[in-house]
Amino acid sequence: MDKQQNKFIAVAYKLYTEKDGERELTEIASAQKPFAFISGFGIALDDFEKQVEGLQAGAEFNFTIPKEKAYGEFFEERVVELDRSVFEIDGKFDYEHVKVNAMLPMQNEQGDQFIARVEKISNDKVTLDLNHPLAGKSLNFIGTIVENRDATEQEVASLIKKLSTGCEGCGGCGGEGCNSDGCEGGCGGCD
Repeated sequence: MDKQQNKFIAVAYKLYTEKDGERELTEIASAQKPFAFISGFGIALDDFEKQVEGLQAGAEFNFTIPKEKAYGEFFEERVVELDRSVFEIDGKFDYEHVKVNAMLPMQNEQGDQFIARVEKISNDKVTLDLNHPLAGKSLNFIGTIVENRDATEQEVASLIKKLSTGCEGCGGCGGEGCNSDGCEGGCGGCD
């Protein structure tokens, strides 16, 4: 089946992760707050998109994506220790943001950006896990298609702007402080 570009797809699901024979409910997207995306932009995993793109609203699904096609293997060498001083602001440790299980935006010497999960904090070190939180796990999605239709030109344009600027923007909603060009004013809550 050819990949369908620019389809607006919304799904309600339960995600179960599977690792070493253990199955765990990891995430729920309800019909009231479904996971919604536009196909063809790499928002969803390729295999997830392939499984749901041809289904109509109301259709049920139950499929598993193996770890190799999801977020890959878990690598121990991606668990690193850094000096606590790296997380100091004006000589004081950043207790507000750096806590166990917090997801921190990080950057290496080459300027590459990534997210790290705080695993442990000791007197002189902070242990970070640079693996994706779902690395090493197969993903079982069980759910229903809430909506599947062609995306509007405005939805596609808004997504392209969001992906290129990192801004949710307001889509020109006209709300207080809104700048119809996007981020400058922001209108708090519009996307």
